[in-house]
Amino acid sequence: MITYNDVYEAASKERYSEQLQKLSKSFIKDVAGYIREKKEIASKEDDAFSDVIVKTKKQLENATTLFKELITRRRKKILNLVLIAAETGISKQDFENMLGFEKELFEELMRCVDISDKKLNAILNGNNQGKQKNELVVFNEDVEEFVGLEGEKMGGFEKGQIVNLPKEIAEILIADGKAEKVEDN
Repeated sequence: MITYNDVYEAASKERYSEQLQKLSKSFIKDVAGYIREKKEIASKEDDAFSDVIVKTKKQLENATTLFKELITRRRKKILNLVLIAAETGISKQDFENMLGFEKELFEELMRCVDISDKKLNAILNGNNQGKQKNELVVFNEDVEEFVGLEGEKMGGFEKGQIVNLPKEIAEILIADGKAEKVEDN
C-alpha cells in the first residue's frame, strides 16, 4: 500500500531530476486507492473536528497537489523527449521509465510531429501546389448534416445543390452515389 511519503518522494525525485523517473507499474492505481481511502476517512462526519480527520484532509489535499505536480512534470519531460526524438532518436532508458499511458502519449505525439514534418517538407519542396484539396460536386439526393474529417459540421445538402467540398469527403459521397463530380468544361 502506498503512503503519503511515497507520493511525496516520487514527486520530489521527479522535481529534482532531468530524467524521467522510474515508477512502479501499479503506481497510478496505488495512488488512486490511497486517495479513495483518505477521502473515506475525511468524509466521516461523526467527529468533524477530530485531529485525525483534520490531518487526513490535509494529507489528502497535499497528496492530490503533489500527484498533479508529478504528472505535469512527467508530461513536460515527455514533450521534451518527443522534440529530442524527432531530431535524434530516444534513449531506451527514458522510454522504459514511461508508464503505459505515457508510452501511448509519446507515440501519438511522435506520430503528430511526423505528420507535421511531412506537411512542412511538402510545402518547402513545392509538392503542395499541384494537389487539389477541394472537389466540386452536385448532390443526387438530400444529405443530412454530418461531421467532416476534422470534426467540423457539414451540410445538410439538398438534391441538385452544387458544393465545393474537401476532396476526401467528395470521394466518399461520390462512392456512395450521393453526389457526382462536376466536370470541368
